[in-house]
Amino acid sequence: MTTTLITGANKGLGFETARRLVAAGHTVYMGGRDAERGRRAAEQLGARMVRLDITDDASVAAAAKAIEADGGLDVLINNAGIEERGAGNVVIGAADVTADIMRHTFETNVFGTVRVLHAFLPLLERSDAPVVVNLSSGLASLTEVSDAHAPTFAYPGVAYPASKTAVNMITVQYAKAFPNMRINAVDPGFTKTDLNGNTGVQTIEQGAEIIVRMAQTGPDGPTGGYFDATGSLPW
Repeated sequence: MTTTLITGANKGLGFETARRLVAAGHTVYMGGRDAERGRRAAEQLGARMVRLDITDDASVAAAAKAIEADGGLDVLINNAGIEERGAGNVVIGAADVTADIMRHTFETNVFGTVRVLHAFLPLLERSDAPVVVNLSSGLASLTEVSDAHAPTFAYPGVAYPASKTAVNMITVQYAKAFPNMRINAVDPGFTKTDLNGNTGVQTIEQGAEIIVRMAQTGPDGPTGGYFDATGSLPW
């Protein structure tokens, strides 16, 4: 039995990923800050709830201890993330972004990812087929965002894409450090979720496809890569 933890799993892509992996036979822990909402979501899917605030050391440590006591972990999906927007759900551009906005975004998307990785690496190292999936974005690609012909070129924000580019680097460096693990970054695509005020152009079911696929990567699968549903992406 494969045991999987998904951070930020109470709704959106995390919830759909949990649903699909439960259906695939995984024992799924749905991590979330709100214990009651998480409990309801887990009961709905036949999953397990673990209280997990990725910005809090004590919360992450407690979650790791609880999952270790239940038997360990095989797959970690770092799904929890935020995108800073201003009034009217407007993306905060370069003229208005501040150090505090950058810091707040990085606290969840970057430092939170590292905090969870650090806490759960000992459990993953005991697995026969450990897998890590880090949620990135098409906006993380320096190649695409600097290409005037690419759809992401027009995105004005700074904090969110910068944080996801950092996640890509984290993915590469951890993959090199732990060659026995399959550690990859994925871009689910511009999906309709609360993160973007439901302005995305594809469904949550479509967005979850690459997450679910990479969560089931075998020991001979890719590692240190950056993928969307169609294949590898340019850094």
